[in-house]
Amino acid sequence: MPRTPFTVEVLTPEGEVFNAEVEMVSTRTSVGSIGILANHQPLLAMLDPTELRLYKSESEVVRYAQGEGFLQMTGDRALVLVDEVFGVDDLNAADLQDRLRRAEDELSAAEDGSEEQAAAKRDKRRYEAFLKLAQGGGDSH
Repeated sequence: MPRTPFTVEVLTPEGEVFNAEVEMVSTRTSVGSIGILANHQPLLAMLDPTELRLYKSESEVVRYAQGEGFLQMTGDRALVLVDEVFGVDDLNAADLQDRLRRAEDELSAAEDGSEEQAAAKRDKRRYEAFLKLAQGGGDSH
């Protein structure tokens, strides 16, 4: 059954990545997975690194690997603000393994409680999530 379309905009610090109508958004917030349809109640949520799925229809799904960020839903519009986003098909497992290793090295070298440690933890979590997507083992949300 067709669903009511609504506008979704995906923005990174580099600019707009996606701006079109979709029937559903599926992602993961800091408190769990979420699926959003048109006319969802207003919402502001923190996003975790995961797969962002934008359903243009039942059979057409735009898939991204999203970094940390925020999701805002107001009226008939969803805004996804993330620090970085990649097309799932553009992910390179070898490159992600290198980034993950660097994040793990930075984590082990950082002082407890430091901003460097917090940043390395975020990077490690992001690249673990992206690597899982690159290897075809996406989240089941």
